[in-house]
Amino acid sequence: MDAGRTENLSVVYQSQDFLVVNKHWDLRIDSRMWRETPTLQKQLRHRFPELADPDTCYGFRFCHQLDFSTSGALCVALNKAAAGRAYKCFKERRVTKAYLALVRGHVQENQMTISYAIGRNSTEGRAHTMCIEGTQGTQGCENPKPSLTELEVLEHGLYAGAPVSKVLLRPLTGRTHQLRVHCSALSHPVVGDLTYGQALDQEDQPFRMMLHAFYLRIPTHTERVEACTPDPFVPALDACWSPHTLVQSLDQLVQVLRTAPDPGPTEGSPAPCSTPTPPSKPPETEAQRASCLQWLSEWTLEPDN
Repeated sequence: MDAGRTENLSVVYQSQDFLVVNKHWDLRIDSRMWRETPTLQKQLRHRFPELADPDTCYGFRFCHQLDFSTSGALCVALNKAAAGRAYKCFKERRVTKAYLALVRGHVQENQMTISYAIGRNSTEGRAHTMCIEGTQGTQGCENPKPSLTELEVLEHGLYAGAPVSKVLLRPLTGRTHQLRVHCSALSHPVVGDLTYGQALDQEDQPFRMMLHAFYLRIPTHTERVEACTPDPFVPALDACWSPHTLVQSLDQLVQVLRTAPDPGPTEGSPAPCSTPTPPSKPPETEAQRASCLQWLSEWTLEPDN
């Protein structure tokens, strides 16, 4: 599928208040560049011109973001009230996300929790990248924060003849580039990750970065926004991927995701998303909002590098 075609928009969830789309890889969400460039915003405006809101900068309220190179589930709020409800769930960290990835090498442990603290890389020329605390070869890892990722191995196989593993990743925190940095820290970088992966000859590079936002659940107090996108990492779609050992069934893990309770609000958060905000609650201060927006930005990981 050509990401540059405005008609190529895949919708996996739709209600009166929300859309969840299956974003193409190597596609910007929006852009202020002067030259014509394909964006998800333009695809949405083409498919749903009647839903575009002139009061917003780009016509649509994106509840979160995805890296330019990452494909998968992305939620769009269709009005200001819905955006506020989704914002509250992200603020309280009650959103469930799961990603699929192909990573280099055969991961030996079938299940693990990765807990490396992640901060900004202060090495010259690497200002837009992240690193784990104590990384050798960097000038410094600024402001490292605790970071948790759950990893479960699905399959082992070969990609273009090289050993790889197909994994399910669940970020329990939301740091910039968290999944890519954590996989790289295990010496199992995401296939096609040119920023955190191993240097390979250009002709050996795959056609995309093999990271996909597979599952998303946002439990607002008016509806449970839930979407599961198709698995893009199957031999029928990419002949270079040849799995040979099944470790865990993806279908079974999907059922676990669907039936798992929603995460509880973080300590110090207001009432959970299932409970409307009391009318007497004082309005959010600018400082609080700025803090929340900073946290939200960490879920998406850096715009185009």
